[in-house]
Amino acid sequence: MRPPHVLLSLLPLSAAQLQPVPTFGPPIPSRAKMFVYAPPNLPPNPAILLGVHYCTGTAQGYYNGSPYKRLADEKKFVVVYPESPNEGGCWDVSSRATLKRDGGSDSHAIANMARWAVERYNGDRGRVFVIGESSGGMMASILAAAYPDLFSAVINYSGVAAGCFFTDSVAGWNGNCSGGRMNLTPEEWARWVLDAYPGYNGTRPRMQVYHGSADDVIAPANYNYSIAQWTTVFGYPGTPLEEKRDVPERRYTTQVFGEKLTGIWAEGVGHGVPVHGEEDMKFFGL
Repeated sequence: MRPPHVLLSLLPLSAAQLQPVPTFGPPIPSRAKMFVYAPPNLPPNPAILLGVHYCTGTAQGYYNGSPYKRLADEKKFVVVYPESPNEGGCWDVSSRATLKRDGGSDSHAIANMARWAVERYNGDRGRVFVIGESSGGMMASILAAAYPDLFSAVINYSGVAAGCFFTDSVAGWNGNCSGGRMNLTPEEWARWVLDAYPGYNGTRPRMQVYHGSADDVIAPANYNYSIAQWTTVFGYPGTPLEEKRDVPERRYTTQVFGEKLTGIWAEGVGHGVPVHGEEDMKFFGL
């Protein structure tokens, strides 16, 4: 699905501030908003990064409070900042529509933003990335599930596995998921990914999952749910092949489950594991 070419003249190629994009694809029910930051002197075929904010967040707030604008200036890539249309600023990660490819809800809107940005900036289709925090991390997992052909690597900070928050309502709260009281098998977790894009058998994005052991908002068990989901999807063992203590910093443990899945357990850290921007760039190959 490609946006109409007439829309491609909306932004200057070297826009050096956060810019709204009023129209970024065919109309859908989601009212999510799109903002973009494109540093000057972009190279041909730049990478595209989507930074998906947490509950109570906004595009402007995430632009101001995260390191991606600075990193985009340094490394010359485009950053798309989606903004939630829902009360409280949380993303719809709980409806049937958002958990399906092109279902018309928030995940569909964000995918259209990525498609628009790739077209507008002649982006490298092999370097389209997603980073999300909390509710944004939940959305990042759904995007990986429903749009595996669109994204090449995804980082989920303090979120949940795709489908964990399902309530069959828009932007609903699933207390069993947030409280770590889900009782699904690894195969059942994987089914949420497989059902998001039925019949897909192509390449899937590399995944990285951060979670804090002291998270009292999204229970630490959600780390295990995410790992169970993606190890099963990728066909990896459920136990890590390698563990790196005090990486990327003291009291963090990096677990490598395979070429496409890394988990990072932050001992003593609560909800909202701090963003590790430089480490994110390494994971994305930037």
